[in-house]
Amino acid sequence: MDPIIEEGYARLLETLEDLQAKKEESASELRGSVGALLARMAADTAPVVKQIGLEMLRRAKREASGELYDQEFYDKKMIVLGKGDPLPYRPDDPSKPVDAQICVLDEDGAFHELMYTNTEIRTDSYLSPLTPEEAFDVYGYDLVFMLYRALYEYAQKEEELMAALALTLEYLGS
Repeated sequence: MDPIIEEGYARLLETLEDLQAKKEESASELRGSVGALLARMAADTAPVVKQIGLEMLRRAKREASGELYDQEFYDKKMIVLGKGDPLPYRPDDPSKPVDAQICVLDEDGAFHELMYTNTEIRTDSYLSPLTPEEAFDVYGYDLVFMLYRALYEYAQKEEELMAALALTLEYLGS
């Protein structure tokens, strides 16, 4: 092999090793401050949760067909950030199994774990507050991604709305 190619290839391998070391160092630093990152992202996202959030079901009764009625919802809107492996039972009532367990962010910027129990006659839930660190421990980096994605999609929709409004105003002006 040509010595110039060998030298270039060796340099490339050194560069990759350096990048890997820097990546590991940065990832380690990020892991150490991920709670602060999530707290800041949550605080920055909170103002738009009222607009993009969902009304999450608190409890409801079930008809024989499976349809829900007498539905009650939580007061604050929330966005869903991640889904976890359900615990065997709910912390508020060990006799209730957990059928679905999700991480949500409410309109105040607080993380919660929302656990649903479904029976033949009822669906009810348990909402437990989480610190950003606890949320990360259970749901991982998905939370960072989902917070970013929520704001990104919201910004895209706002841009589309502004473009539609501009076209409408242009149409009215002509």
